Amino acid sequence: MSVDLSQFIPSFLEESFEGLELMESSLLSLQAGDNETIHSIFRAAHSIKGGAGTFGFDVVTEFTHLVETLLDEMRDGRREVSPKDVEILLASVDCMRLLIEAARDDENYDKDKVAQTTMLLNEALSSGGEKSAGEKISQQSDNTEQSTGKSDTSTFSIHFVPEHNLAKTGNDPLFLFNALADLGQLTTVANTGELPALTDIDVQELYLSWDLTLITGATKDEVHEIFEWVEDDCLLEIKKIDKEPLVNPSDGEKETVSVNEIRAASNIENESNSQEIYPANDNSVVKKQATKTKAKAKVEVSSIRVGVDKVDNLINLVGELVITQSMLSELGSDFNMDKIERLTSGLEQLLQNTKELQESVMRIRMLPISFAFNRFPRLVHDLAIKTGKEIELVIKGEQTELDKTVMEQIGDPLVHLVRNAVDHGIEPAEIRLANGKSAKGTISLDAYHQGGNIVIEISDDGGGINRQKVFAKAVEKGIIEPNATLADNQIFDLLFEPGFSTADQVTDISGRGVGMDVVKRNIQSLGGRIQVESTPGQGSCFKVNLPLTLAILDGQLVKVGTETYIIPLISIVESLQVDKDLINRVSGDMTLYRLRDENVPILPVYQLFGLATEHTEIDNALLVVVEADGQKVGLMVDHLLAQQQVVIKSLKDNYQQVIGISGATILGDGSVAMILDTPGIIQMALAYAQNKQRDMASYKQFAIGEQC
Repeated sequence: MSVDLSQFIPSFLEESFEGLELMESSLLSLQAGDNETIHSIFRAAHSIKGGAGTFGFDVVTEFTHLVETLLDEMRDGRREVSPKDVEILLASVDCMRLLIEAARDDENYDKDKVAQTTMLLNEALSSGGEKSAGEKISQQSDNTEQSTGKSDTSTFSIHFVPEHNLAKTGNDPLFLFNALADLGQLTTVANTGELPALTDIDVQELYLSWDLTLITGATKDEVHEIFEWVEDDCLLEIKKIDKEPLVNPSDGEKETVSVNEIRAASNIENESNSQEIYPANDNSVVKKQATKTKAKAKVEVSSIRVGVDKVDNLINLVGELVITQSMLSELGSDFNMDKIERLTSGLEQLLQNTKELQESVMRIRMLPISFAFNRFPRLVHDLAIKTGKEIELVIKGEQTELDKTVMEQIGDPLVHLVRNAVDHGIEPAEIRLANGKSAKGTISLDAYHQGGNIVIEISDDGGGINRQKVFAKAVEKGIIEPNATLADNQIFDLLFEPGFSTADQVTDISGRGVGMDVVKRNIQSLGGRIQVESTPGQGSCFKVNLPLTLAILDGQLVKVGTETYIIPLISIVESLQVDKDLINRVSGDMTLYRLRDENVPILPVYQLFGLATEHTEIDNALLVVVEADGQKVGLMVDHLLAQQQVVIKSLKDNYQQVIGISGATILGDGSVAMILDTPGIIQMALAYAQNKQRDMASYKQFAIGEQC
């Protein structure tokens, strides 16, 4: 029988990365005496080790064995949990992730890092706790032989009945027998009583069970450990006996065979089969199978775990669609005007079913933001050690759901903002104590829904942003004029200028002025925005506002000339008919509209995109007031059309990025409509106004010079 193990590798990889995350988060919260947490960490490491051995990832298996040994000493109480050991285990988790990724992608890994961590593990094992299992067995054997002249061995009777589908899970009894044989002298008895007729045999099923006899110096726990990988898929009984039991072939025909004969038979079978089953100690076959499985594993498929209730809902909706489609088809086969009412009803039902199906599919893509937040406890832990600061990380709202695509792209900006909070936000302990604060600083991550968006807050209780220092740096770099008058939000926006940094010295964490500009650019590319709030001496808060999904948005269709544009509803404040008495024209060819207590700049869309239109007069025009980054502008359009959900198509992928346009969509009549980028348009309007003012100032200065 042969099984293509490569089909199980994606599942192994997914479970391994989940296991590594569990190990990392558990290690960060591990306290002395917390046996349950130690057990969970050990089980995760043991599962990874077992799976890696199954698929021929030998380097992963060997390294994880050291990690498992150290955890086993903690689990058995032979070693106290110390901060030093926790740091070694955290570094080991990094190496395990490195090795698994290398095995997945069939690429090289950082051998120096793995070798260094291996050395730390070996030093820890040799300096504390008891010796490893193999050393204990050897030492016990030597001592016993010296005192009694006999080796200290035990005989175990093992009754092993695997479930018929065991091989389909990627497990093979041969691997277990090889591992048992490494512990001592193994004899196997195969029970063939359940074998069906030859014509009824399924080559993917197991029909045999085994009675095994093992003479070994290992303990019962060490024997049982070999079966932990399959203990949920078999009936297992292990008994320690004084002498080898007599075999009672009462359950059908039995055949006794040694493990060496099994290995020899498997080698012959491997030479003759196109799909190899490799024994654990046959390195040549292991390498061939590992190469084949790695090549298939390299093609990584992104996946989402979906609750059964969501799948059931989808199936029900598809069923409703099929019923509606059948009804409409029946109407279309012999249609007359008497059926117009049924047709209208069917179309409304189709619209409703389609909308519900769309919403259900979107919910499948939604994942808790904890998937993005899980990396930060370790990040803050490492940065706190590196900077010598005491920092506590508080995470809230981790169950808030966000589209998977948005979550994947927001990870790096969040990392930079958290690093910035650690390095620039939290003060050293002595400064905090001098200012009446606790020595330990706090960084908070919070996520919540607001309207149709999700808001992520990264806040700290540090010293806040020094406005004067930011202003002085901006003047020094020539970003602003020395006599410029800026509001707080404008000063904070300077932090996102390319190459801008207030750090007094460059470190490996920050200080080069690289990153914050990329953070803002990446967030804006997702259709989001970032705002900064800060109070001197109390801390800062960076608010990231993002759409829930990048696939679909609710939009307002507007007409300008012959073109149709879509304005995201989330950015629209209101739409109104212009009252000419509220229009103010200021220097620099800028027109303002008095909207209650605010003066809102008016931006004619036809001028923005160079369109021909008959509606060029602002008096009695239509204004769509939009807001982004705390700024408002009034977009002057010809007509307001319908509101509808649109599917976003990337303009960059199909053409090129255009300022003021975030994407495109296809309307019901087949025409293409551009989706306006509200933050981009506002930036264009502000730049236009600043250029006009600069040109006007230059003209006045020139005119004064001429008069003189």
